[in-house]
Amino acid sequence: MKFQGRSRTKRTGGRRRPIRKKRKHELGRQATETRVGDAKLKVVETMGGNTKVRAIQQDTANVATADGVVSATIEGVTSNDANPNYVRRNIVTRGAIIETSEGTARVTSRPGQDGQVNAVLLDDE
Repeated sequence: MKFQGRSRTKRTGGRRRPIRKKRKHELGRQATETRVGDAKLKVVETMGGNTKVRAIQQDTANVATADGVVSATIEGVTSNDANPNYVRRNIVTRGAIIETSEGTARVTSRPGQDGQVNAVLLDDE
């Protein structure tokens, strides 16, 4: 679990003494690692009675091209700077380079937060 409270160290490197203990509402959730496969979504309740749609698996991506936005099928993950192991496991995160039916694209959305994969087509350099 992630702790989303104040850091224990100052910007200068000095130690900041805790004012109080951790609170339950300051804990985050386990990261949703969106994989390539048949579309599978999960609705999660968040604070304030709101909801988030999380993509557990996704097989299509909305790819922005020069002509417009096209829905393309995801064939696999080419590279991922977040974690090299994500390439082997076909996990899609923001910034991942994916191979689609339209060509190579970079993911711009956060599938674990948004529930969909948006990407921008990369120019073949």
